[in-house]
Amino acid sequence: MPIRAIVLDIGGVLEHTPDLGTAARWEPEFGPGWIHRVDPVFRAGEIGEITLEEVHERAAGALGVPVARFEAFMEDVWVEYLGTYNAEIADYWRARRDEGYATAIISNSFVGAREREEEAYRFSELTDLIVYSHEVGVMKPDPAIYELCLERLGLPPEETVFVDDVEENCAAARALGMSAVLFQDTAQAVRELDALLQRA
Repeated sequence: MPIRAIVLDIGGVLEHTPDLGTAARWEPEFGPGWIHRVDPVFRAGEIGEITLEEVHERAAGALGVPVARFEAFMEDVWVEYLGTYNAEIADYWRARRDEGYATAIISNSFVGAREREEEAYRFSELTDLIVYSHEVGVMKPDPAIYELCLERLGLPPEETVFVDDVEENCAAARALGMSAVLFQDTAQAVRELDALLQRA
């Protein structure tokens, strides 16, 4: 079957997101190994079990710091989370949408991400569908998040290609029957997409 939909990840694909050392910079204030004490809170935020305000309150409580200090940390986190816009892959994707391909996003996300990313990059103007883990309660590589995306697109897996920078997430897509491209750099991803789309 021909490919009819191109599904992209955000962090590492639509956004360049290098490690800026945010967690390490806050270790002197939060204490050694602090990240492990708030892992359950972050996990809950990734699947939308709690609000962003609750993330701040619970994490601050776990660390024994004022909520305002954890909010300051989170402002640094958002800078790292949003990274920088990969205009080259976004422009390629937008052009394929103009040609008639359906487009979608599947993202392991965090409460507040839709608002932050919309303000920064206007992803809603690029794509037909965004599936955020914090809004649907499930994360890659769980098959359920891919199945939900396919259901909302109204397409079988064989007619979709998924692009992600994590091999485990690509493998999960392939296991469902989707094509998948492991993103290493934009030029490589475009070459592989063009081959799958049978573009000259």
